[in-house]
Parts: sequence; C-alpha cells; structure tokens
Amino acid sequence: MTELGQRLRQERESKGLSLDDLQKLTKIQKRYLLGIEEGNYEVMPGKFYVRAFIKQYCEAIGLDTDAIFEEYKSDIPSTQTEDMPQQLSRVRSRKEIPQHTKGVSKAYDYLPTVLVVAGVVVVGIIIWVIAQNIVSDKNKEQANQEAPNSEVQQSNTQEETNETTAKNDNSNSEDEQSAADKKEQEKEKAEKEKAAKEKAEKEKAEKEKKDSGKQEYKEVQKTGRSATYALSGTDAFNLEVTSTQADTWLDVKNGKGNAFFSSILKKGETKEFDLTKETEARVNIGYSPGVELKVNGKAVDLPFDSSKQVRQVVTIQYQPAEAQ
Repeated sequence: MTELGQRLRQERESKGLSLDDLQKLTKIQKRYLLGIEEGNYEVMPGKFYVRAFIKQYCEAIGLDTDAIFEEYKSDIPSTQTEDMPQQLSRVRSRKEIPQHTKGVSKAYDYLPTVLVVAGVVVVGIIIWVIAQNIVSDKNKEQANQEAPNSEVQQSNTQEETNETTAKNDNSNSEDEQSAADKKEQEKEKAEKEKAAKEKAEKEKAEKEKKDSGKQEYKEVQKTGRSATYALSGTDAFNLEVTSTQADTWLDVKNGKGNAFFSSILKKGETKEFDLTKETEARVNIGYSPGVELKVNGKAVDLPFDSSKQVRQVVTIQYQPAEAQ
C-alpha cells in the first residue's frame, strides 16, 4: 500500500464511508477504488484513469485535489507525453539545403507538431469511448443491483404497513373494549352506592319515625345563658347543628370534657354528631341567630331568644330507653 493509498483510506474511514458508499458517490467501480488504496494501478484501464479516479476519490471525501497531487506526486503516474528525441545529428542547416527543397523542408519542420496533435486527438477519442462504455456498464450494473433491493424494500414496506395497521386496529379495539368495561364498572359502582345510600336513609327515617313517638325532650333548668334538657324514650342520641345566617363558634363536648368539635361553623354548614354512647353533651354556641338544632332528626328550639341572648350553652342529658 502506498502512502497516498493509506492516506485516502484513513480519510474515508474517518468519514464513516465504506467502499460501497464511495462507489455510489463517485460512480467508480469498487475494484478500482480498492486498487487506488492499495497502490495497485495495474487494474486501471490506463494512467489517465488513475489520475481521474484519484481526483474523484479526493473530491468525494473532501480533500484538496491539487494539494494531494502535489504532496504525493511520486505515488501518482504521470500522463505527460515524453519529448520526442531530436536527431540533431541528421538536421542540416538551411545553408546546406538546396533552394528547390526549402518548401519541403519547411513542411517537415511542422510535421512533428501535427503528428503529436493528431495523436492526442485520437487518444482523447479512444478515452471518451472507453469512458462511455464504462459508465454505461456501471449504470446497467447499478440498475440490476437496485432493482431487487427496490422490490425487497417495497415488500418490507408493505409488510410493515400491514403490521402497523393490524396493531392500530387491535389497539383501537382494546381501547374501545377497555373504555366500555370501565364505563360499565362505573355504572355498577354508582348504582351500588345509590342503593346503599337509599337503604341507609330509609333505615334512618324508620328509626327516627319509631323513636319520635317515644322520644321526650324536656327542659330541666335555665340559668343565665345556659340551659339543661333531658332526652329520654329513645335508643339513639344524634345531634345536628346548622348555621343559616353567619359563621359562628361551635364547641361540642361530652360530660367528661372531651371535645367532638371546637371550631368555626361556617354559614350554611351542618355538623352531625352521634352521641348515643354518651350520657351528656354540652353545646356552646358563640352566635346563636340563625342556628338550628335537631335531636334525632327532630328540630328543637334554643332555650333563649337569640336576639337577646347571642351566646347560648345547651346541656343535654341522655338516658337510653332500654336503661329506663
């Protein structure tokens, strides 16, 4: 391998190009490109093609052709026509040539130039014809190579299209089935929740109706802003507090002082408390106007006129019916 061939191969590989890639770029047969890299110029059609192919190779990989030819001129064969030997010993001076042969001698002076020009023209024509044949053969070879590849690519593309279409159809079908199943599950869940809610409300209403006939809520005593009531004749103690006019402070504790709620009750908000297990509940209302109390679903009056007594404390003593 020559230094030029090694330089060209390194440059080609640094560009990530194979000989097949370079063949497509330059339209030069792969065996000629390999011959250039290995310095085997004997595979070329002639010296002219060596220089022409090297030039195309350099241009394809981005090298300066003039600089390469100058740097590696020892590795590149020359195509210049060697000077014709001058037979000076046979040339006679004009003085020795007879007058009647001067015209013929002058014609002979131009003969070498004419022959050289004619030779160059003939060589050029031959080279052009050979180049056309090579290009034609190359085009036929490339067409034969690309035809099967094109058919294979077209077949692969069609198969990929069919596969993608099938996957999309399956995916859409699965998505539609999943959406339908999810919708059905949500519907069943909503129906179950609705049925459970209706059942709970029905049971609560029946219990309140049952207890309303026996329930007794009566005043025990009043003092200052506090009042005590006794709840009996029922097995449940459910308390509801609603503020309809404004926010109010609400504090609900049992007889032991344990708080169930101690915060602001906002306007329109209702708090429910299950105090069935307690024997006493203390309800401290900070702003009583618009506050409503319900015991086991039944509205009960506040002990004092809310316009006169804003803050009110209601204590409810509870005795279950089963304990009576």
